[in-house]
Amino acid sequence: MFDYKVRIGLVPMRRNTTDRPRGASWNWHSPQEREKEIVSYIKDNFADDNVEFVDTKGLGIGNLIFDNASAKQAIERMKNENVDAVVIINCNFGNEEAAGDIALALGKPVLLWAPLDEEYSEDGTRTTDSQCGIFGVSRQLQRLRIPFSNIPSCRVDSEDFKVGLTQFIRVACMVKNFKGMRIGQVGTRPAPFYSVIYNESELLEKFGIRVVTVNFAMIEQRMKQTAENCKEEIAEFIEYFNSNYKMDAETPKYVEGMATMAVMYKNLFEEFDLDIMAAECWTATPIMFNGLAPCAVFGALNDLGYMIACESDIHAAMTMALLKSATLGEGKPLFGEFTVRHPEKKNAELLWHCGQFPLSQKADDCEACLVNQREWFRAKDGTYTLARIDQECGDYMLLPVMCNTTEGPKTSGTYIWAEFDDLQKVENRVMQGPYIHHFIEIEGNYMNELEEFCKYIPGLNLDKTIK
Repeated sequence: MFDYKVRIGLVPMRRNTTDRPRGASWNWHSPQEREKEIVSYIKDNFADDNVEFVDTKGLGIGNLIFDNASAKQAIERMKNENVDAVVIINCNFGNEEAAGDIALALGKPVLLWAPLDEEYSEDGTRTTDSQCGIFGVSRQLQRLRIPFSNIPSCRVDSEDFKVGLTQFIRVACMVKNFKGMRIGQVGTRPAPFYSVIYNESELLEKFGIRVVTVNFAMIEQRMKQTAENCKEEIAEFIEYFNSNYKMDAETPKYVEGMATMAVMYKNLFEEFDLDIMAAECWTATPIMFNGLAPCAVFGALNDLGYMIACESDIHAAMTMALLKSATLGEGKPLFGEFTVRHPEKKNAELLWHCGQFPLSQKADDCEACLVNQREWFRAKDGTYTLARIDQECGDYMLLPVMCNTTEGPKTSGTYIWAEFDDLQKVENRVMQGPYIHHFIEIEGNYMNELEEFCKYIPGLNLDKTIK
């Protein structure tokens, strides 16, 4: 399972110069005071259950990294603490050589930031010039071919810093979970769906992503074992379905099977150490299990953090993982495909699927129904980020798009009516490929996070066609 907790290294730096009296140009006292203020502020205001910081206390001089020796100390600590990303903080000019060595040795996402220079003596002396040094650090990283993010020079307690650091933390979580993820593939793809084919070898070679195959003979066996050995947990899912949905006449006879399948899939995640799955669903499951459908099961598991993409769409599963990580695990991605245009609004589209959204995303003003084991409800209104990863001839692309929900006709399944700035432009881009109609949606605006994320994943390019 994915780990949405991130550990961020804080590396405050100064220029390697001789000490000078307090108040003199570029002395040691000013950056040391800044280090205490900045590191304390970041820890006090940004650490939480999902975010932890590792500092340089006791390293260098006054906790400041300034030369090769102190850079080695910082590298050792950050490696030992297994940080997921590092923030280079110029407390005066900084040290571009040390910053480059640290970034290169760690191989993690890097954020560059210089606090606003605002200390001036009466005679005009400046004590820091932190912004000046950040340009040297950035040039060193460029020469070493190290991707990096940056926050414009600002005060640590400013909104700009808050937005920039929060975004970087989310990107660190995305990178951490994307590289080397394990995707379970249950069954094969639906026979006519050539649109969801993928290259398993490329995923392993380019991104370290492993596809773990689980055939339906194993699913049949695990269902029998689950029914025999997991009666208490099955009973909990039966209660979940019975208490949360209005059911049609057909669904009640399947509820025990649905509950058994929910427990079985949950156990598969643990048995095969999977982060996410993609499954053959409406073609194979009803045949194997006498009409049983997994749609509402996928929705229930999504709410618990066990994400399963429909119709064996591995690229959709990768996108679900990415958007979930962008929320530090708090958001619930929707598998909603481009389906039909709005009958009256030229820029609105139905983002729909047969009935597998997480129930927590239901709009308050509609009823949750189960119709032939599929959920029927409209998802919450608001702003959504849509995205899809796909590939053609080894070129992997990520297309992100923004939309807002709008009113539209009530329909079957799970859905939102989404309004775009220019739907035709979006449709044209999807039609030209390498994309298909399967997209993943999540509440909120994560366009900047997706753009920054692509910096750190060689072989995955951001599609900037739609802004």
